Amino acid sequence: MVAAGGVDWHVQIMGDGPPLLLLHGTGASTHSWRDLAPLLAQQFHVIAPDLPGHGFSTSQGARTQSLPGMARAVAALLDTLGVTPAIAVGHSAGAAVAARLALDRASAPGRLIALNGALTPFEGAAGRLLPGLAKALFLNPFTPRYFAWSATPAAVKRLLDGTGSTLDARGVALYERLMRNASHVDGALTMMAHWDLHGLIRDLPQLRAALDLIVAENDRTVPPAGAWKLASRLPNAHVHSVPGLGHLAHEEAPALFARLIVDLAGPANA
Repeated sequence: MVAAGGVDWHVQIMGDGPPLLLLHGTGASTHSWRDLAPLLAQQFHVIAPDLPGHGFSTSQGARTQSLPGMARAVAALLDTLGVTPAIAVGHSAGAAVAARLALDRASAPGRLIALNGALTPFEGAAGRLLPGLAKALFLNPFTPRYFAWSATPAAVKRLLDGTGSTLDARGVALYERLMRNASHVDGALTMMAHWDLHGLIRDLPQLRAALDLIVAENDRTVPPAGAWKLASRLPNAHVHSVPGLGHLAHEEAPALFARLIVDLAGPANA
């Protein structure tokens, strides 16, 4: 465990080469990099933390669970480790944390790679209802225990199938174990209840780092069309489309994503 920024961090570090930061999405943990991280460690010095309140990392509530708060906490972790990542790779909401980190930090990564990045607010009814629902669940002290109690193998598999991805039995079992952890569920709900992407959208045109948006065509969680719309506003952004995979694409095809990341890293991987 590493203490930094008010969080006791569980962080996995492996490999030699240019520093590469991996940030998972809401409700996940470092387990989601289980097959990809060792492949990347052949080329990079990989730093993969459990985000605050997730997995084995602790939380200080809203202070570390909002987008700016989480970015500040990650920055404190990097400072404590004495690492300045050359590249930051974020999945889903982890991409928003990486982008906020790059915008707010003087020694920011030179390249951001978003894997099915959740960088823009949900549109329409979902954008209006989901934050309020998350806050209501967050305010109920019994919610985390209920979610953990109801995380049966069948329920977890249905939830994962709804992302458009198909995971193997080991992947499903790891998510089931994670979702049966009430403190992890509480951390994920706290993050969702305090999440606001409007400030990020306002500031993204100031992003100096190159931004690669990798989208999976079968993603049912974050619509791929949003990446193309975002890229049209950002001169440093490029979209890369991957067929046949869903929101957890990097878990479905880790070798493919390792090659993509190494290729996109370019000179940073020299």
